[in-house]
Amino acid sequence: MVPNTLFMGQQLFFLPVCASTNSEAQQLLLKNEATEGCVVLTDEQTHGRGQRGNSWEAAPGKNITLSVILSPVFLAVRHQFYLNMAVSLAVLDLLREQGLEQARVKWPNDLYFEDRKLGGILIENTVTGQSIQHSIVGIGLNVNQLHFGIGTATSLAAEIGTQLDVKRLVNRLLELLEKRYLELRSGKIDKLKYEYLQALYRYQEKHGYRIGSEVVQGQIMGVDEDGRLALEVEGELRYFGFKEIAYLI
Repeated sequence: MVPNTLFMGQQLFFLPVCASTNSEAQQLLLKNEATEGCVVLTDEQTHGRGQRGNSWEAAPGKNITLSVILSPVFLAVRHQFYLNMAVSLAVLDLLREQGLEQARVKWPNDLYFEDRKLGGILIENTVTGQSIQHSIVGIGLNVNQLHFGIGTATSLAAEIGTQLDVKRLVNRLLELLEKRYLELRSGKIDKLKYEYLQALYRYQEKHGYRIGSEVVQGQIMGVDEDGRLALEVEGELRYFGFKEIAYLI
């Protein structure tokens, strides 16, 4: 079954088991064997990576684990977070189609339902000068897995109460991803930013955060062009990059 797309997933490599789909995609790029929209899909990833070296674990055959190769040469390096926004919204579109209307994007790269993690995104960019040459977009989404090693994880099946067809969901995800990517490519930045903020976990709500050794009460006010989280703490707007702030959940 092939997705109804122009280019997303039209070239697809399926590996029953692999260490990391992002690493396999990188090898395809190095060998010049990938066209834009090329997908590496696996049933079992043994050394999945999260943002900045965090690990990602998923039960074999029960979830979506894939990487997509894109060439967003139209995107300036300093605007690379816009790609994260487009990808996050595509995964969110899928979740909402399956009935999880309250699914949210947790900055910088997770998908949440209430206070539980449904999935994650890892984007690795190759930069030439001031533009992005290639992006490898890794997506991990819990679909049919019901038991997790940590209590803060969940899945589509756990939340809606029924098992789903993973292959059909992969195709639908690729269709939605192409739609959001084409919005980005055609310059619909304001639309993407607005929808991203509306979907942001804890947006304009007061919650606890850890900043170094300090615990603060703050309110997320947005994300700047560089992808930094804007947090209002005691009337002051402060900006944080990846790993500079932790959510207290």
